[in-house]
Amino acid sequence: MELSFFYFADDGAADHDRYRLLLDGARFADEHGFAGVWTPERHFHPFGGIFPNPAITAAAVAAVTSRVGIRAGSVVAPLHHPLRIAEEWSVVDNVSHGRAGISLASGWHPRDFVLRPEAYQDRKQRTVDLIGELRRLWAGEPYGGSDAAPGEQYRVFPPPVQATLPMWLTSSGAADTFEAAGKSGVGVLTHLLTQSVEDLAAKITRYRSAYASSGQPGRGHVTLMMHTYLDTDLDSAEQVVREPLYRYLASSLDLNVGSVNAPDGTRRQTTLSESRARAVSERAYERYLRRDGLFGSVADALAVVRRIADADVDEIACLIDFGVPVADAVRGFRRLDALRKAAA
Repeated sequence: MELSFFYFADDGAADHDRYRLLLDGARFADEHGFAGVWTPERHFHPFGGIFPNPAITAAAVAAVTSRVGIRAGSVVAPLHHPLRIAEEWSVVDNVSHGRAGISLASGWHPRDFVLRPEAYQDRKQRTVDLIGELRRLWAGEPYGGSDAAPGEQYRVFPPPVQATLPMWLTSSGAADTFEAAGKSGVGVLTHLLTQSVEDLAAKITRYRSAYASSGQPGRGHVTLMMHTYLDTDLDSAEQVVREPLYRYLASSLDLNVGSVNAPDGTRRQTTLSESRARAVSERAYERYLRRDGLFGSVADALAVVRRIADADVDEIACLIDFGVPVADAVRGFRRLDALRKAAA
């Protein structure tokens, strides 16, 4: 099992030095053999909103590291022209000397799509179609989209360092997304917000089968994001994480319930009563703390890692920036490294 660092901060309690934990964590991950550092793309909401462009944060990480993988978790693909994605990540690949990788997400919240509202309805298909386009652009082929001027050729500069761009497809749990990733020969980035570990294992089996027919080498790569904070024991960890984790989950709930899917595929506004929202957040908190997160001691977390490994996950992306004070988060890095060694 590989371990990496994952960032998706809620900005509600941020101080003036918003990116200190990102850079401190990146340096630690780089020095201690972690697989990667993931940063997301989010827009116009405190939940994740300090990461509006993963290429920018990736470039910052690239500048202070020398070995660790630098990854977008995720690029919201329908919001961007493929040439722009390839250009930006080729720069990251050059700054990092060949360590860039991206996960492509279809996006889900209409708030994001104020940047490109016409892309919302067919966002899932746009995302899958972009995989092949990015491969071609990365390989130096000219852009061939319908919006290209007749007789003109558009290639990406600077040329990337890596011959191929490592790619994942982000899934919130839909089995067809796992299968699409497999057929496309890319990895999967997912979480446990809307699925159990048992559900995930079944989807990974489906993914591996689809990947085998893709023509790409290996058997694919599944990365699972998990909330993480390690201390001497679970009680000590809970003293640190209870308030920030609960606040973080409440912010996530505010974003998620503010707009939900209608039967026709559009989004409609909805609300929860204060008591209902509190109950949902409390259940989520208990689930992550005691079963579906990496909390407590190294031994506590290792038991969870083994359960995740049994589901055939390749990598756990440890979400460390959910509001724990920076000093406490950094203090937990040594135990996280001990977990990495035990899980290897």
